[in-house]
Amino acid sequence: MKVRIGIVGCGVVGTGTVKLLLENAHIIKKKTGIDILLTKVADKDWERPREIEVPLNLRTYDYMDVINESDIVVELVGGKTFAKSLILEALERGKHVVTANKRLLAEDGFEIFKKAKEKGLYIGFEASVGGGIPIVKALREGLVANRINTIYGILNGTTNYILTRMLEDHMDFSHALELAQKLGYAEADPSLDIDGWDSAHKICILSMIAFGRYVPFEDVYVEGIRDLDLLDVELGKELGYTLKLLAISKRTDGEIEVRVHPTFIRSEDALAKVSDVYNAIMIEGDFVGKTMFYGKGAGSYPTASSVVSDIVDIAKKVLFCSKDHDEFQWENQPIGIGKNFYSRYYIRFDVPDKPGVLAGVSRVLADYNISIASVLQKEKVCKLARREGEATVPLVILTHKAYEKNMQRAIEDIKKLPIIVGQPVIIRVEEEAY
Repeated sequence: MKVRIGIVGCGVVGTGTVKLLLENAHIIKKKTGIDILLTKVADKDWERPREIEVPLNLRTYDYMDVINESDIVVELVGGKTFAKSLILEALERGKHVVTANKRLLAEDGFEIFKKAKEKGLYIGFEASVGGGIPIVKALREGLVANRINTIYGILNGTTNYILTRMLEDHMDFSHALELAQKLGYAEADPSLDIDGWDSAHKICILSMIAFGRYVPFEDVYVEGIRDLDLLDVELGKELGYTLKLLAISKRTDGEIEVRVHPTFIRSEDALAKVSDVYNAIMIEGDFVGKTMFYGKGAGSYPTASSVVSDIVDIAKKVLFCSKDHDEFQWENQPIGIGKNFYSRYYIRFDVPDKPGVLAGVSRVLADYNISIASVLQKEKVCKLARREGEATVPLVILTHKAYEKNMQRAIEDIKKLPIIVGQPVIIRVEEEAY
Protein backbone atom coordinates (compact mmCIF):
# COMPACT_ATOMS: atom_id res chain seq x y z
CA MET A 1 0.00 0.00 0.00
CA LYS A 2 1.33 3.42 -0.94
CA VAL A 3 0.52 6.44 1.26
CA ARG A 4 1.39 9.99 0.23
CA ILE A 5 2.70 12.26 3.00
CA GLY A 6 3.06 16.04 2.95
CA ILE A 7 4.58 18.23 5.64
CA VAL A 8 3.85 21.87 6.41
CA GLY A 9 6.64 23.42 8.45
CA CYS A 10 10.29 22.46 8.06
CA GLY A 11 11.78 23.69 11.30
CA VAL A 12 13.50 21.53 13.90
CA VAL A 13 10.83 18.80 14.06
CA GLY A 14 9.91 19.09 10.39
CA THR A 15 13.52 18.62 9.33
CA GLY A 16 13.85 15.59 11.58
CA THR A 17 10.67 14.12 10.12
CA VAL A 18 11.85 14.64 6.55
CA LYS A 19 15.18 13.01 7.38
CA LEU A 20 13.49 10.02 9.03
CA LEU A 21 11.08 9.46 6.13
CA LEU A 22 13.81 9.75 3.51
CA GLU A 23 16.26 7.48 5.32
CA ASN A 24 13.99 4.90 6.95
CA ALA A 25 11.03 4.50 4.59
CA HIS A 26 12.41 1.12 3.51
CA ILE A 27 12.54 -0.05 7.14
CA ILE A 28 8.91 0.98 7.65
CA LYS A 29 7.88 -0.84 4.47
CA LYS A 30 9.70 -3.99 5.55
CA LYS A 31 8.04 -3.96 8.96
CA THR A 32 4.53 -2.91 7.95
CA GLY A 33 4.13 -3.42 4.22
CA ILE A 34 3.25 0.28 3.88
CA ASP A 35 5.11 2.30 1.26
CA ILE A 36 5.35 5.85 2.60
CA LEU A 37 5.98 8.41 -0.13
CA LEU A 38 6.98 11.94 0.89
CA THR A 39 5.43 14.17 -1.78
CA LYS A 40 5.71 17.81 -0.65
CA VAL A 41 7.26 19.88 2.14
CA ALA A 42 6.04 23.46 2.59
CA ASP A 43 7.98 26.19 4.37
CA LYS A 44 8.12 29.96 4.10
CA ASP A 45 11.94 30.12 4.18
CA TRP A 46 14.06 27.69 2.18
CA GLU A 47 17.22 29.76 2.56
CA ARG A 48 17.89 29.11 6.24
CA PRO A 49 20.40 26.35 7.04
CA ARG A 50 19.07 22.92 7.96
CA GLU A 51 20.63 19.69 9.07
CA ILE A 52 19.69 18.10 5.77
CA GLU A 53 19.16 19.41 2.28
CA VAL A 54 15.52 18.87 1.37
CA PRO A 55 15.35 17.75 -2.29
CA LEU A 56 14.26 20.55 -4.62
CA ASN A 57 11.37 18.52 -6.06
CA LEU A 58 9.81 18.25 -2.59
CA ARG A 59 10.00 21.94 -1.69
CA THR A 60 7.13 24.37 -1.94
CA TYR A 61 6.11 27.68 -0.40
CA ASP A 62 2.39 26.93 -0.78
CA TYR A 63 0.75 24.76 1.87
CA MET A 64 -2.08 23.98 -0.56
CA ASP A 65 0.41 21.99 -2.64
CA VAL A 66 0.85 19.75 0.42
CA ILE A 67 -2.88 19.32 0.92
CA ASN A 68 -3.54 18.62 -2.75
CA GLU A 69 -0.75 16.06 -3.17
CA SER A 70 -1.05 14.13 0.10
CA ASP A 71 -3.23 11.54 1.79
CA ILE A 72 -1.94 12.55 5.22
CA VAL A 73 -1.05 16.17 6.03
CA VAL A 74 1.53 16.70 8.77
CA GLU A 75 1.21 20.07 10.53
CA LEU A 76 4.48 21.16 12.19
CA VAL A 77 4.26 24.95 12.11
CA GLY A 78 3.10 25.41 15.72
CA GLY A 79 1.06 28.31 17.02
CA LYS A 80 -2.71 28.52 16.69
CA THR A 81 -4.06 30.77 13.94
CA PHE A 82 -2.47 29.43 10.76
CA ALA A 83 -2.10 25.89 12.13
CA LYS A 84 -5.79 25.72 12.95
CA SER A 85 -6.81 26.99 9.52
CA LEU A 86 -4.46 24.52 7.88
CA ILE A 87 -5.81 21.53 9.80
CA LEU A 88 -9.44 22.46 9.23
CA GLU A 89 -8.77 23.00 5.52
CA ALA A 90 -7.04 19.63 5.26
CA LEU A 91 -9.94 17.89 7.01
CA GLU A 92 -12.47 19.69 4.83
CA ARG A 93 -10.66 18.35 1.76
CA GLY A 94 -10.74 14.80 3.11
CA LYS A 95 -7.15 14.52 4.33
CA HIS A 96 -6.07 12.81 7.53
CA VAL A 97 -3.89 14.95 9.81
CA VAL A 98 -0.88 14.41 12.05
CA THR A 99 0.14 17.24 14.38
CA ALA A 100 2.57 17.94 17.21
CA ASN A 101 0.65 21.08 18.17
CA LYS A 102 -0.12 20.69 21.87
CA ARG A 103 -1.37 24.24 22.36
CA LEU A 104 -3.85 23.99 19.51
CA LEU A 105 -5.23 20.63 20.67
CA ALA A 106 -5.48 21.69 24.31
CA GLU A 107 -7.20 24.99 23.59
CA ASP A 108 -9.18 24.28 20.38
CA GLY A 109 -9.30 20.49 20.30
CA PHE A 110 -13.07 20.39 20.65
CA GLU A 111 -13.60 22.01 17.25
CA ILE A 112 -10.83 20.08 15.51
CA PHE A 113 -11.82 16.60 16.70
CA LYS A 114 -15.48 17.33 16.03
CA LYS A 115 -14.60 18.24 12.44
CA ALA A 116 -12.53 15.08 12.01
CA LYS A 117 -15.39 12.95 13.34
CA GLU A 118 -17.87 14.57 10.96
CA LYS A 119 -15.57 13.80 8.03
CA GLY A 120 -14.68 10.29 9.17
CA LEU A 121 -10.99 11.20 9.30
CA TYR A 122 -8.15 10.52 11.72
CA ILE A 123 -5.96 12.90 13.68
CA GLY A 124 -2.62 11.64 15.01
CA PHE A 125 -1.12 13.61 17.87
CA GLU A 126 1.40 11.37 19.64
CA ALA A 127 4.13 13.99 19.17
CA SER A 128 2.11 16.65 21.02
CA VAL A 129 3.08 15.20 24.42
CA GLY A 130 6.38 13.78 25.57
CA GLY A 131 8.42 14.02 22.37
CA GLY A 132 9.59 10.49 21.67
CA ILE A 133 7.79 8.95 24.65
CA PRO A 134 4.80 6.94 23.29
CA ILE A 135 2.50 8.12 26.06
CA VAL A 136 -0.57 8.83 23.92
CA LYS A 137 -0.48 5.34 22.42
CA ALA A 138 0.03 3.86 25.91
CA LEU A 139 -3.09 5.57 27.22
CA ARG A 140 -5.21 4.88 24.15
CA GLU A 141 -4.14 1.27 23.62
CA GLY A 142 -1.79 -0.29 26.16
CA LEU A 143 -3.82 0.87 29.18
CA VAL A 144 -7.24 0.86 27.52
CA ALA A 145 -8.58 -1.83 29.89
CA ASN A 146 -7.83 0.30 32.95
CA ARG A 147 -9.73 2.97 34.77
CA ILE A 148 -7.05 5.64 35.06
CA ASN A 149 -6.87 7.18 38.52
CA THR A 150 -3.83 9.45 38.48
CA ILE A 151 -1.24 10.95 36.17
CA TYR A 152 1.88 12.65 37.51
CA GLY A 153 4.19 14.10 34.89
CA ILE A 154 7.42 16.00 34.44
CA LEU A 155 6.40 17.24 31.01
CA ASN A 156 8.76 20.10 30.25
CA GLY A 157 12.48 19.56 29.73
CA THR A 158 13.42 23.25 30.03
CA THR A 159 12.02 23.67 33.52
CA ASN A 160 13.34 20.30 34.62
CA TYR A 161 16.83 21.31 33.49
CA ILE A 162 16.59 24.61 35.39
CA LEU A 163 15.42 22.90 38.58
CA THR A 164 18.16 20.29 38.24
CA ARG A 165 20.82 22.99 38.06
CA MET A 166 19.30 24.80 41.06
CA LEU A 167 19.28 21.60 43.12
CA GLU A 168 22.61 20.08 42.09
CA ASP A 169 24.74 23.16 41.36
CA HIS A 170 23.17 25.65 43.81
CA MET A 171 22.39 28.07 40.97
CA ASP A 172 19.72 30.67 41.43
CA PHE A 173 16.86 30.69 38.95
CA SER A 174 18.15 33.48 36.69
CA HIS A 175 21.57 31.87 36.22
CA ALA A 176 20.06 28.42 35.59
CA LEU A 177 17.73 29.92 32.97
CA GLU A 178 20.62 31.75 31.33
CA LEU A 179 22.57 28.50 31.09
CA ALA A 180 19.54 26.68 29.63
CA GLN A 181 19.24 29.38 26.96
CA LYS A 182 22.97 29.21 26.19
CA LEU A 183 22.73 25.44 25.66
CA GLY A 184 19.62 25.73 23.50
CA TYR A 185 17.27 24.14 26.03
CA ALA A 186 15.27 27.35 26.53
CA GLU A 187 13.90 29.84 24.02
CA ALA A 188 14.89 33.50 23.98
CA ASP A 189 11.39 34.08 25.35
CA PRO A 190 10.96 31.12 27.74
CA SER A 191 7.54 32.16 29.06
CA LEU A 192 5.58 29.16 27.77
CA ASP A 193 7.98 26.84 29.58
CA ILE A 194 8.82 28.59 32.84
CA ASP A 195 5.29 29.90 33.42
CA GLY A 196 3.88 26.37 33.15
CA TRP A 197 1.77 26.71 29.99
CA ASP A 198 3.62 24.08 27.98
CA SER A 199 3.10 21.50 30.73
CA ALA A 200 -0.52 22.61 31.11
CA HIS A 201 -1.26 22.00 27.42
CA LYS A 202 0.22 18.52 27.69
CA ILE A 203 -1.57 17.46 30.88
CA CYS A 204 -4.84 18.76 29.42
CA ILE A 205 -4.42 16.46 26.40
CA LEU A 206 -3.44 13.47 28.56
CA SER A 207 -6.42 14.09 30.84
CA MET A 208 -8.85 14.08 27.93
CA ILE A 209 -7.48 10.74 26.76
CA ALA A 210 -7.30 9.22 30.25
CA PHE A 211 -10.77 10.27 31.38
CA GLY A 212 -12.53 10.21 28.02
CA ARG A 213 -14.07 13.65 28.33
CA TYR A 214 -13.49 17.20 27.19
CA VAL A 215 -11.34 19.23 29.62
CA PRO A 216 -11.69 23.01 29.11
CA PHE A 217 -8.16 24.38 29.09
CA GLU A 218 -9.20 27.46 31.02
CA ASP A 219 -10.04 25.20 33.99
CA VAL A 220 -6.49 23.88 34.29
CA TYR A 221 -4.69 25.40 37.28
CA VAL A 222 -1.28 26.73 36.17
CA GLU A 223 1.61 28.05 38.22
CA GLY A 224 5.19 28.27 36.91
CA ILE A 225 8.69 28.43 38.35
CA ARG A 226 9.62 32.02 37.44
CA ASP A 227 9.52 33.24 41.04
CA LEU A 228 11.22 30.27 42.71
CA ASP A 229 13.95 31.05 45.25
CA LEU A 230 17.03 28.85 45.51
CA LEU A 231 16.53 28.92 49.28
CA ASP A 232 13.29 26.94 49.00
CA VAL A 233 14.87 24.36 46.70
CA GLU A 234 17.63 23.83 49.27
CA LEU A 235 15.30 23.85 52.27
CA GLY A 236 13.11 21.27 50.58
CA LYS A 237 16.20 19.11 50.16
CA GLU A 238 16.84 19.40 53.91
CA LEU A 239 13.31 18.11 54.49
CA GLY A 240 13.86 15.14 52.17
CA TYR A 241 12.08 16.56 49.12
CA THR A 242 13.00 17.41 45.53
CA LEU A 243 11.28 20.27 43.74
CA LYS A 244 9.75 19.58 40.32
CA LEU A 245 7.32 21.38 38.05
CA LEU A 246 4.72 18.65 38.26
CA ALA A 247 1.68 18.19 36.04
CA ILE A 248 -1.04 16.37 37.95
CA SER A 249 -4.33 14.83 36.87
CA LYS A 250 -6.32 12.71 39.30
CA ARG A 251 -9.81 11.52 40.13
CA THR A 252 -11.32 13.10 43.25
CA ASP A 253 -14.92 12.59 44.41
CA GLY A 254 -16.57 12.43 40.99
CA GLU A 255 -14.39 15.18 39.56
CA ILE A 256 -10.84 15.38 38.33
CA GLU A 257 -8.07 17.76 39.31
CA VAL A 258 -5.91 19.03 36.47
CA ARG A 259 -3.06 21.25 37.64
CA VAL A 260 0.52 22.32 37.04
CA HIS A 261 2.69 23.87 39.74
CA PRO A 262 6.03 23.57 41.54
CA THR A 263 5.74 20.53 43.78
CA PHE A 264 7.90 18.91 46.42
CA ILE A 265 8.08 15.14 46.01
CA ARG A 266 10.03 12.68 48.11
CA SER A 267 13.66 12.57 47.03
CA GLU A 268 13.74 8.77 46.98
CA ASP A 269 10.87 8.54 44.49
CA ALA A 270 11.47 7.65 40.86
CA LEU A 271 10.15 10.95 39.48
CA ALA A 272 12.49 12.90 41.75
CA LYS A 273 15.44 11.23 40.05
CA VAL A 274 14.41 12.43 36.57
CA SER A 275 16.95 15.14 35.85
CA ASP A 276 18.10 17.59 33.20
CA VAL A 277 15.95 17.78 30.03
CA TYR A 278 14.30 14.39 30.45
CA ASN A 279 10.55 13.89 30.87
CA ALA A 280 8.71 11.20 32.79
CA ILE A 281 5.06 10.33 33.26
CA MET A 282 3.71 8.11 36.02
CA ILE A 283 0.25 6.63 35.38
CA GLU A 284 -1.83 4.61 37.82
CA GLY A 285 -4.60 2.33 36.53
CA ASP A 286 -6.95 0.27 38.64
CA PHE A 287 -5.64 -3.06 37.32
CA VAL A 288 -2.14 -2.33 36.03
CA GLY A 289 -1.13 -0.31 39.08
CA LYS A 290 1.64 2.25 38.59
CA THR A 291 3.63 2.45 35.35
CA MET A 292 6.28 4.98 34.41
CA PHE A 293 7.29 6.27 30.98
CA TYR A 294 10.64 8.01 30.62
CA GLY A 295 12.61 9.62 27.82
CA LYS A 296 13.50 12.79 25.96
CA GLY A 297 10.48 15.04 25.87
CA ALA A 298 11.54 17.17 22.94
CA GLY A 299 14.08 17.47 20.15
CA SER A 300 14.12 16.89 16.44
CA TYR A 301 14.61 13.13 16.26
CA PRO A 302 12.53 11.92 19.25
CA THR A 303 9.55 14.05 18.18
CA ALA A 304 9.96 13.01 14.54
CA SER A 305 9.81 9.39 15.68
CA SER A 306 6.39 10.05 17.22
CA VAL A 307 5.18 11.93 14.13
CA VAL A 308 6.04 9.00 11.87
CA SER A 309 4.48 6.57 14.34
CA ASP A 310 1.19 8.45 13.86
CA ILE A 311 1.60 8.37 10.09
CA VAL A 312 2.01 4.59 10.15
CA ASP A 313 -0.93 4.14 12.53
CA ILE A 314 -3.25 6.16 10.29
CA ALA A 315 -2.03 4.33 7.21
CA LYS A 316 -2.85 1.01 8.89
CA LYS A 317 -6.33 2.19 9.82
CA VAL A 318 -7.00 3.32 6.26
CA LEU A 319 -5.64 0.04 4.90
CA PHE A 320 -7.86 -2.07 7.15
CA CYS A 321 -10.84 0.33 6.98
CA SER A 322 -11.05 0.54 10.78
CA LYS A 323 -13.37 2.94 12.55
CA ASP A 324 -12.09 4.36 15.82
CA HIS A 325 -14.30 4.76 18.86
CA ASP A 326 -14.84 8.42 19.70
CA GLU A 327 -12.68 8.32 22.80
CA PHE A 328 -13.35 11.91 23.84
CA GLN A 329 -17.16 11.76 23.70
CA TRP A 330 -17.27 15.38 22.63
CA GLU A 331 -21.06 15.48 22.57
CA ASN A 332 -21.21 15.06 26.36
CA GLN A 333 -20.79 17.75 28.98
CA PRO A 334 -17.22 18.55 30.05
CA ILE A 335 -16.04 16.63 33.10
CA GLY A 336 -16.13 18.49 36.42
CA ILE A 337 -12.79 20.06 37.33
CA GLY A 338 -12.03 20.17 41.06
CA LYS A 339 -10.22 23.23 42.39
CA ASN A 340 -10.15 22.52 46.13
CA PHE A 341 -6.99 20.40 46.14
CA TYR A 342 -6.15 18.27 49.17
CA SER A 343 -2.43 18.39 49.77
CA ARG A 344 0.39 18.96 52.20
CA TYR A 345 2.04 22.37 52.08
CA TYR A 346 5.49 23.85 52.56
CA ILE A 347 5.24 27.46 53.75
CA ARG A 348 8.02 29.98 54.33
CA PHE A 349 7.44 33.29 56.09
CA ASP A 350 9.91 36.09 56.81
CA VAL A 351 9.39 37.06 60.45
CA PRO A 352 11.18 38.92 63.28
CA ASP A 353 13.59 36.81 65.32
CA LYS A 354 11.65 36.97 68.56
CA PRO A 355 9.44 34.71 70.77
CA GLY A 356 5.74 34.15 70.02
CA VAL A 357 5.98 34.30 66.23
CA LEU A 358 5.26 30.62 65.65
CA ALA A 359 2.37 30.70 68.08
CA GLY A 360 0.71 33.53 66.17
CA VAL A 361 1.00 31.76 62.84
CA SER A 362 -0.10 28.38 64.20
CA ARG A 363 -3.25 29.90 65.75
CA VAL A 364 -4.41 31.16 62.36
CA LEU A 365 -3.65 27.83 60.70
CA ALA A 366 -5.62 26.03 63.41
CA ASP A 367 -8.61 28.31 62.78
CA TYR A 368 -8.75 26.78 59.28
CA ASN A 369 -8.21 23.17 60.41
CA ILE A 370 -4.62 23.12 59.20
CA SER A 371 -2.23 21.28 61.46
CA ILE A 372 1.54 21.67 61.50
CA ALA A 373 3.58 18.54 60.81
CA SER A 374 7.02 20.02 61.39
CA VAL A 375 8.99 23.25 61.66
CA LEU A 376 12.51 23.44 60.25
CA GLN A 377 15.07 24.48 62.84
CA LYS A 378 15.89 28.16 62.72
CA GLU A 379 19.65 27.57 62.85
CA LYS A 380 19.56 25.32 59.79
CA VAL A 381 17.31 27.70 57.85
CA CYS A 382 19.44 30.73 58.63
CA LYS A 383 22.60 28.89 57.60
CA LEU A 384 21.15 28.04 54.20
CA ALA A 385 19.57 31.48 53.86
CA ARG A 386 22.87 33.16 54.75
CA ARG A 387 20.96 35.74 56.77
CA GLU A 388 23.01 35.99 59.93
CA GLY A 389 22.58 39.41 61.50
CA GLU A 390 19.47 40.40 59.51
CA ALA A 391 16.33 41.72 61.20
CA THR A 392 14.14 38.90 59.90
CA VAL A 393 14.55 35.13 59.73
CA PRO A 394 12.74 32.53 57.61
CA LEU A 395 10.07 30.51 59.41
CA VAL A 396 9.56 27.24 57.52
CA ILE A 397 6.49 25.09 58.22
CA LEU A 398 5.41 21.78 56.74
CA THR A 399 1.70 21.05 57.21
CA HIS A 400 -0.38 17.91 57.27
CA LYS A 401 -2.88 17.56 54.41
CA ALA A 402 -5.27 20.46 54.06
CA TYR A 403 -7.72 21.82 51.54
CA GLU A 404 -6.54 24.46 49.09
CA LYS A 405 -9.32 26.92 49.91
CA ASN A 406 -8.59 26.73 53.62
CA MET A 407 -4.90 27.24 53.00
CA GLN A 408 -5.42 30.28 50.80
CA ARG A 409 -7.76 31.87 53.35
CA ALA A 410 -5.34 31.14 56.17
CA ILE A 411 -2.45 32.70 54.26
CA GLU A 412 -4.48 35.85 53.60
CA ASP A 413 -5.16 36.18 57.34
CA ILE A 414 -1.55 35.46 58.28
CA LYS A 415 -0.32 38.13 55.88
CA LYS A 416 -2.28 40.67 57.94
CA LEU A 417 -0.31 39.85 61.08
CA PRO A 418 2.24 42.57 61.99
CA ILE A 419 4.96 39.93 62.33
CA ILE A 420 4.89 38.98 58.63
CA VAL A 421 7.34 40.70 56.31
CA GLY A 422 6.88 40.43 52.53
CA GLN A 423 5.04 37.66 50.70
CA PRO A 424 4.87 34.10 52.06
CA VAL A 425 6.13 31.27 49.86
CA ILE A 426 3.73 28.33 49.41
CA ILE A 427 4.71 25.10 47.66
CA ARG A 428 2.47 22.04 47.52
CA VAL A 429 3.81 18.70 48.66
CA GLU A 430 2.67 15.47 47.00
CA GLU A 431 3.50 12.26 48.83
CA GLU A 432 1.82 9.63 46.74
CA ALA A 433 3.93 6.53 46.25
CA TYR A 434 5.45 7.36 42.88
